[in-house]
Amino acid sequence: MMKLIIEYAYTRTVPVTVENVERLLAAADQFNVLGIVRACCEFLQAQLCLENCIGICKFADYYFCPDLRHKAYMYILHHFEEIVKVSEEFLELSAFELRDIIEKDELNVKQEDVVFDAILKWIVQDPDIRKRSIVILLPKVRLALMNAEYFMNNVKNNDYVKDNDDCKPIIINALKAMYDLNMNGPSSSDFRNPLTRPRLPFSILFAIGGWSGGSPTNAIEAYDARADRWVNVTCEEESPRAYHGAAYLNGFVYIIGGFDSVDYFNSVKRFDPVRRTWQQVAPMHSRRCYVSVTVLHSFIYAMGGFDGYVRLNTAERYEPETNQWTLIAPMHEQRSDASATMLHGKVGGFDGANRLRSAEAYSPLTNTWRTLPTMFNPRSNFGIEVVDDLLFVVGGFNGFTTTFNVECYDEKTDEWYDAHDMSIYRSALSCCVVPGLPNVREYAAPRDKLLGLLSREEQIKYSASTSILAV
Repeated sequence: MMKLIIEYAYTRTVPVTVENVERLLAAADQFNVLGIVRACCEFLQAQLCLENCIGICKFADYYFCPDLRHKAYMYILHHFEEIVKVSEEFLELSAFELRDIIEKDELNVKQEDVVFDAILKWIVQDPDIRKRSIVILLPKVRLALMNAEYFMNNVKNNDYVKDNDDCKPIIINALKAMYDLNMNGPSSSDFRNPLTRPRLPFSILFAIGGWSGGSPTNAIEAYDARADRWVNVTCEEESPRAYHGAAYLNGFVYIIGGFDSVDYFNSVKRFDPVRRTWQQVAPMHSRRCYVSVTVLHSFIYAMGGFDGYVRLNTAERYEPETNQWTLIAPMHEQRSDASATMLHGKVGGFDGANRLRSAEAYSPLTNTWRTLPTMFNPRSNFGIEVVDDLLFVVGGFNGFTTTFNVECYDEKTDEWYDAHDMSIYRSALSCCVVPGLPNVREYAAPRDKLLGLLSREEQIKYSASTSILAV
């Protein structure tokens, strides 16, 4: 190690490997060689995976490498479900370390039963000692957000819980909070209550631009799926556009083509959701509104559309590294108003006469389509994306007017559910999903403020989405 440090003093380079990184960082820390410390931290960050992230987090904490510790800790929070399944390090956590992880808003779990099951798996590793820790771990689970049947059968009747008298008030408070949520909706619940406070979303659904009130809009709303709330994040300096495409790639949201009621655009802008800044990038070869956009193998593809004169069969792709659009082979058909994805999906549309409520799902394995239950609302020119394994359809035109309605399809139950309406009626919008934002709180419903009062209709809608619990 000393030899490597001396060589670094002359060459300013150091070979960091899996075999030497821990000893090298320890030596560099001892002699305060910050360049080597930084190189080791960058190496370890690149090595983060489900099996080693907890160990790297502890290692970074011991040698006071705050940036590496933060990256490793966020990795743990964002990949918690997978870590619990495969990590031996998870089973070696102390009760207080586990408590600190599961209490965080950033913990990325779709259902709270995942957290409770993780606690049980941890306890089973050494039940005689660890079962006493249930009383400090259980209050960190958002118990009132659980499915009522799961709570009654798996939590309330769990042996570790029943055998610990100190858990009884926790269960009683959870039952009260569940009952209150079912009867009155979230208007009566404070996000500061640890039993009812929704986790922060891992992914944010953006609804961008569109046609609203007879003209295009520049409105951008962000959907927080864990709280079922839309947050207005409009940048007033940005110009309105509709019938555009949107795509997320390498940390940026790209807004592609479109129409502002006067001009048809070949221009492309990209939004940095961390810095909240906009930048113009290279324009397409063709003006395209009603354009189909998707991402495949780190390229953005723009296909078809309307240039103000004709429907297009041309297609092109964008490479962010070179900031260039390249024409690719044209399609066989001229087309606009289509939609594209690399997941082979299709929902609703316009058959030339009526807006449809129908939906079909394609299986690439069997090369067949199957009919899904119909949506609540007929619509065309809507946004569509997948968040937390739910398929969301957003806004659109119902044949008479633009709409702000949002609904989602759950493949597990084969049903559609109402989601919270946007604040703006709009069609011809574009949607994209952005995962893992470090500043996700800026796009999520505020966790430290009271929820706004809901209408009676919204309260009924909320109550219908959870089963009524008899206390």
